Amino acid sequence: MSDKTVPDPRRLLARPGPRAALVSLAVGILTAGAALTFASSANAATTLGASAAERGGRYFGAAVAASKLSDSVYTTVLNREFNQITPENEMKIDATEPQQNQFNFTNADRIVNHATSRGWKVRGHTLAWHSQQPGWMQNMSGTALRSAMLNHVTRVAGYYAGKIDSWDVVNEAYADGNGGARRDSNLQRTGNDWIEAAFRAARTADPNAKLCYNDYNTDNWTWDKTQAVYRMVQDFKQRGVPIDCVGFQSHFNSGSPYPSNYRTTLSSFAALGVDVQITELDIEGSGTTQANTYRNVVNDCLAVARCSGITTWGVRDCDSWRSGGTPLLFECNGNKKPAYDATLSALNNGVTPTNPPTTPPTGNPTNPPTTPPTTPPTQGPGGCSATVSLNSWTGGFVATVRVTAGSSGTNAWSVGMTLPSGATVTNAWNANRSGNSGAVTFTNVSYNGRIAAGQSTEFGFQGTGSGTGMSPTCSAS
Repeated sequence: MSDKTVPDPRRLLARPGPRAALVSLAVGILTAGAALTFASSANAATTLGASAAERGGRYFGAAVAASKLSDSVYTTVLNREFNQITPENEMKIDATEPQQNQFNFTNADRIVNHATSRGWKVRGHTLAWHSQQPGWMQNMSGTALRSAMLNHVTRVAGYYAGKIDSWDVVNEAYADGNGGARRDSNLQRTGNDWIEAAFRAARTADPNAKLCYNDYNTDNWTWDKTQAVYRMVQDFKQRGVPIDCVGFQSHFNSGSPYPSNYRTTLSSFAALGVDVQITELDIEGSGTTQANTYRNVVNDCLAVARCSGITTWGVRDCDSWRSGGTPLLFECNGNKKPAYDATLSALNNGVTPTNPPTTPPTGNPTNPPTTPPTTPPTQGPGGCSATVSLNSWTGGFVATVRVTAGSSGTNAWSVGMTLPSGATVTNAWNANRSGNSGAVTFTNVSYNGRIAAGQSTEFGFQGTGSGTGMSPTCSAS
């Protein structure tokens, strides 16, 4: 897969964060046929939210900016059509904690109150993200950053406990490009378990909210990034890490088009036991082509029992972070577009599965990811031990290495291992490395060399080929 990131100059105004235009790949496999029933169009609902609610209690929502709640055209469309809200920027880290331990919820409260007073659902967006961090957080690292991140998750999720239907606990933690590696960010460099830690903190702070992972360029089932997120969710469900849902941003345009295997992606994640939600939908274009794509997306969601809702990223075209591509359902004057008619028609006449899938459909990767048992620890001469576990797939793997200090603790550590023939390290995190194949040595970085007696830290690396059979040795000083 080839990925090309295309920055948008408006992204800090409406929808910050990198967005990628992807070269279209060969389409994948359609979902195995579940028996379908068609809903009657008699007495059909006349708004998006009402129609979605009739489809098993789904929602149809929009991302909302607090500053636009005073725009009468905007609020007329919002109040009439939708039954769910996601704050665009008002719940992000720089908005809610501009100074460390000084929280500001004023603008987020405006949006939450607008929704809850009408009985709508609210999606919290987002608790932990590499982007839109305030300056004080950008300048932190290591254990101080980890503690600050967990404090932020706890304070914000706790403040809104009982008012949020779903939280985007972690947003955009995976990188674009081949291999499906984690994004290199200050949060990732606090340890490979940072996503898990954020989810556990969110569950404690808001036990009744659904906890979601949210990302872009995960719509095509064949893409490496999609598979990497799938493996993470699979691992979390197997180990009891609290995750309830996965959000697919679904920003579609000519460079990153709607994939014909989109339904396969949704149903495969749903089969892991999580809800799937289309969280930031916008489809650039116009006329019949745009309308047909919206119709396809809605039908794909309706065909997956655990696809619980759709949110467009904005209300009208002029509100969109991609306004030049006219990607939404309403013109700036509030008029409905052909894409709106197609969307409402699909909701009113869509399909509902009578036999929702319980396992991923035929056509998953030939060699699905596996997590072999952790290797027995090996004791090094300097008072530390190391274990390695793998997530493997055809042609590659990700290794997670846990370093545990002995009875005297460590000030620094070094882990050596010999890679199998043909295996090559492509990148590593939370460690410095020497060598890419054969005998490879990993040493601590500045923030994780000191480990108290009996305590652990983790680092990881990605490789091509097979990582089976690696046996790490650890030494410490």
